[in-house]
Amino acid sequence: MKQSTTAMPLQGIKILDLSQIMAGPYCTMVLADLGAEVIKVEKPGAGDDSREMGPYVNGESSCFAQINRNKLGISLNLKRPELRDTVLEMVRWADVLIENYRVGVTHSLGLDYETLSTINPRLVYCSISGYGQTGPYAGKGGFDLVAQGMSGIMSMTGEPEGRPLKSGIAIYDVGAGLTAAYSILAACLHQQRTGEGQHIDISLAECGLPWFIWEAAAYFAEGTIPQATGSRHRVSAPYQAFNTGDGYIIIGAANQRTWEKLCADVLKRPELITDPRFLTNSDRLANIAELEPLLEAEFAQADAATWIARCEQAQVPCGPINDFGQAMQDPHYAARGMIQELDHPRLGRMKTVGIPSKFSRTPGQLRRPAPLHGEHTDEVLARFGVSPEQIAQWREQGVVQ
Repeated sequence: MKQSTTAMPLQGIKILDLSQIMAGPYCTMVLADLGAEVIKVEKPGAGDDSREMGPYVNGESSCFAQINRNKLGISLNLKRPELRDTVLEMVRWADVLIENYRVGVTHSLGLDYETLSTINPRLVYCSISGYGQTGPYAGKGGFDLVAQGMSGIMSMTGEPEGRPLKSGIAIYDVGAGLTAAYSILAACLHQQRTGEGQHIDISLAECGLPWFIWEAAAYFAEGTIPQATGSRHRVSAPYQAFNTGDGYIIIGAANQRTWEKLCADVLKRPELITDPRFLTNSDRLANIAELEPLLEAEFAQADAATWIARCEQAQVPCGPINDFGQAMQDPHYAARGMIQELDHPRLGRMKTVGIPSKFSRTPGQLRRPAPLHGEHTDEVLARFGVSPEQIAQWREQGVVQ
């Protein structure tokens, strides 16, 4: 892949990545996309557990490839004492270290924050775990789905009176990765001002709680427990999916002006504006069970494309409900660079989701595909003073791969 010389916003930040699967690797991918140098450490043998997740192309996991681009990949057995000095040299080099072991494992490896901060006082050390480093659940392993259940999001997802449903994506793994990314950047600003590092403690089970804005407002104000509402919004109506003559669309009439445009200009039903059941947003929410079938009967009279065109003409927010394949074919995403291609040594020419943040002066870049297992081991170890003979011996002993 052609390398660009354009400066990137995180150029010069050095990250040692001891994480695997999703939350940590997503964090380091975001930082690497914006220019940070990331050395990803995997265990010999199978490597990152996401390498065992299909689908596979030419024996290589496409899951791993989607979340580990722009990183150098090495394979070391961190339990082996003969690697200790080299690993500590890498710690001295790093501005940031990220790990997502179960609480207590880094201490057993001698790679905990307390130990490493004496070696590199500037080190920003980020731990991502299921429940955080403290509290009664700290010792438990954590998973995205368990966090969704514990935090309440599954109880409010799906149709009323239906069974609890998870989000369609690993929202808490990704959310923990993003929370870690902005926390690391904040800590790096402090590091640059003062020379001080610190320990960042990220929990899957709590990273999503601050996202429950309307739900927290209702609960803390009046004790209301949020229930599942299907596609309906909690505080705005109509703001949801509606079935048309040939499929669902989203209508976002989130304020009075837009509601009136929907009635008068889109549906040609201006009398709905003065209907006492629907006069205000509060009225519409209170009477949503009557409003929804009334509107859906109107939408059933034409196809989705017709309603989307009418809404766009009237400036009423509206859109299709795409499947992922349709989304990836949308010309807007293509025009915005959200589908990119990389040359991978085994996967070949592969597509990947692009970088969502658009910088006017220092844009992020896709510089390299995800590494093969241990692809850069020799290169990186040589950088830290390990001789080719020593690397060969360690390889024979299974210490590195």
